[in-house]
Formats: sequence, C-alpha cells, structure tokens
Amino acid sequence: MDSMRNKILLTVVLGLFFSFAGSAQGTFQPKAIDDTPKGIVYNKEFTVNFAAQTNGFELGVDFGKLITYQKTRYYHFGIGELKHARETRSNLQATVPSTIVARSYIFGKQNNLYAIRAGLGTKRYLTEKAKEKGVSIGLKYEFGPTLGLLKPYYLEVYMPESATSQSTRSVRYSEETASQFSDPSRIFGASSRVTGLGEIKPTFGAHAKFAVHFDWGAFDEFVKALDAGVMVDVFLQNTPILIDGANINNEAVENRNLFLNLFVNLQFGKRK
Repeated sequence: MDSMRNKILLTVVLGLFFSFAGSAQGTFQPKAIDDTPKGIVYNKEFTVNFAAQTNGFELGVDFGKLITYQKTRYYHFGIGELKHARETRSNLQATVPSTIVARSYIFGKQNNLYAIRAGLGTKRYLTEKAKEKGVSIGLKYEFGPTLGLLKPYYLEVYMPESATSQSTRSVRYSEETASQFSDPSRIFGASSRVTGLGEIKPTFGAHAKFAVHFDWGAFDEFVKALDAGVMVDVFLQNTPILIDGANINNEAVENRNLFLNLFVNLQFGKRK
C-alpha cells in the first residue's frame, strides 16, 4: 500500500516537474556561456523607446547585452527636444487674413533645442518574478554625451505695406527684429518647423539617467517594459531657448545650461 502510494506521489511530482519545465522552457532556460552557468536565456536585447519628460520628449533605441539574468549592459541612442520650463503657448492676437493659415506660437521663444544622446547604461533586476511571468522590478542608470542643436524659432509677423495691403514675413529674433518679435498684436503665429533648419548651431554637453524599471516578463522573447525616473542634461554654455529677460507672466526669463526632468519611458523590443 505504501509502495503504491509512493509510486503515485512520485508520478505526480515528476509530472508537475516536466509540465513546469516544458512551460518555462520558452521564457527561462539557463545555459552556460564561456563554461560558466549564468542563468540567462538570451544573449542580446533590442528595444525602441518612447519617453515623455516634464519638459520635453525623446525617441530612441537600446542595444543590450545580457550578462546574467539579473544584469544587462546596454548602449542608448536617442533624439528629442528640451524645452524651457517657462514656455507657454500663446493665443493668436493679431487679425489673420483669410488667405493665411495661423499657427499657435510660444511667446518669447528664440530657439528650439534638440538633444541627440548616446549613453552607456546598466539594468539590474531586484526581483525574479519574471520566472513566473510576473512583473520583474529593477534599477537602471545611464550616462553619456549629449549633442545639442539650437534651431532658430521663426514667427510669422504682420508687415503693413499700405493702408489696404497686408502681408507676413518669417522673422527670427535679433536686436533688429526685437520690437516686431515681441509685439503680440503683430504676430500671426509660428512659422513652419522646417524654417531655420539651415541655421542650426551645435552645443555640447552630457546627460545622466536613473530609473526604476518594470518588465512584464523579463525573459520573454518580446520586451514590454516601462521606466520611471529622473534625468539631467548639462551643457557647456547657456542655451538661449527663450529671450533672456523677456517678461513672461510678470517675471523675467533666465536661460540656463542645466535641465532636470522627470520622465516615463515605454520600451518595446525583442531578445535573441
């Protein structure tokens, strides 16, 4: 009787073991690399990133190398825009001719600042719930150089030609155009985004990121993850996004060379 009971128990245990092993084979299957068991299923990881920041955004890609099942090193490449914390979109105040399409604009803005980032980062998991197809939680940190691109911000400004004739002209901020650029009654709206592309000037800096990482199945073939954290960009010189000293909401504007942002980043990709 005891012998029969033991056989049944052994059969059930073996059945559960092989059932679990079969279901887990696609998501967690330790193997040896360089003759050292490291407990990883995949060698490489590629993700596409969509990051929203408190003052800006970024689109990017990550190329990762799985060192162990808890640690991944990755290279990051991204491009986005950094905005001044005082930027506010203005309502159109000038009377717009019917033949002209008006666009909303940012009052006092003189440059767009685009950021191209390259970074080296590390991701470390703190939990192992990915083995059970749960949410795996980890930490990420990254640093690297940033190339800033300052593109002049153009406005469509009303230029009277006669008592009965009116037209607009694309104007960028300068000492000569300061009165026109800063007069809301003469501004129709923002010029096209491509206006001023030939006048881009570079500025150099660096960035660093720290985030909490949430991964829905850290060892599935397809990556579905989210980062939430803080990042800082610092440049060698002040970045003139708004007009220095401009009066916005009854307060003078000051440009700086440091940007501190909170961010949320969605990641989708694949491991192999």
